[in-house]
Amino acid sequence: MCRFSHRKLPVGRWTTLIALASGSLGALASAAERPSQGAPPVYGYKIVNTYPHDRTAFCQGLLFADGVLYEGTGQYGRSTLRKVDLKSGKVLQLFRMNSQLFGEGITLHGNDLIQLTWRNQVGYVYDKQTLEPRASFRYAGEGWGIASDGQQLIMSDGSDTLRFLDPKTYQVVRRVAVRSQGRPVERLNELEYIDGVLYANVWETDYVVLIAPATGEVIGWIDLRGLLGPLERLHPDAVLNGIAYDAKDKRLFVTGKFWPKLFEIKLVPKS
Repeated sequence: MCRFSHRKLPVGRWTTLIALASGSLGALASAAERPSQGAPPVYGYKIVNTYPHDRTAFCQGLLFADGVLYEGTGQYGRSTLRKVDLKSGKVLQLFRMNSQLFGEGITLHGNDLIQLTWRNQVGYVYDKQTLEPRASFRYAGEGWGIASDGQQLIMSDGSDTLRFLDPKTYQVVRRVAVRSQGRPVERLNELEYIDGVLYANVWETDYVVLIAPATGEVIGWIDLRGLLGPLERLHPDAVLNGIAYDAKDKRLFVTGKFWPKLFEIKLVPKS
């Protein structure tokens, strides 16, 4: 998502968000399969590990696979797809996108590494090993975040609606409106599918929303305020964005745009 100016949510929108956002991953997966009763729970976090992150990386998409961190970055003339060593933060491999493209979210579906663009209305499929593009596809509107549930691709565009795509044709097969207690949740950004639950950054906030993919119902929030202090957010667009999951070792990672750190966290109940 393009961030040339640091726009703020209207006061009313912020109030609504905080009002909406007032365990374990397994418990969340169970919650995704049943209707909620009452307000969705809010989770806090415990920092397990802290790793270096490229402060110049405008993080648009993040994923972890085969022991390697993959990151997609944005901005015209600076958009990339890269492999990163988790512990050192060193970039192991890098593909630079055409300067006319603004890179967005990334995901892995089978052996296909997929990256969206913001307003170019085109997505790219890369070779996972070489990061060389080998196919492209078109879509209408903006591209923000993308995830795979193993069967379909799930795409956000900054609205309150998610698109589910056929991974062979990239055509929209259904749309789901995201609601928390009946209210729309907008600005859905970077996505990660974890054990039956869709995690989504809410752009320009320190919240991640947890969504039941079948219904769009919000089953929880993660409050990540305080994760990175204000003195380390040196750029006005240094907002939270980037969720990755290590399915093998059950590790959850988060970072942000222009953040100097990437965090491994555990969710904890929030009083």
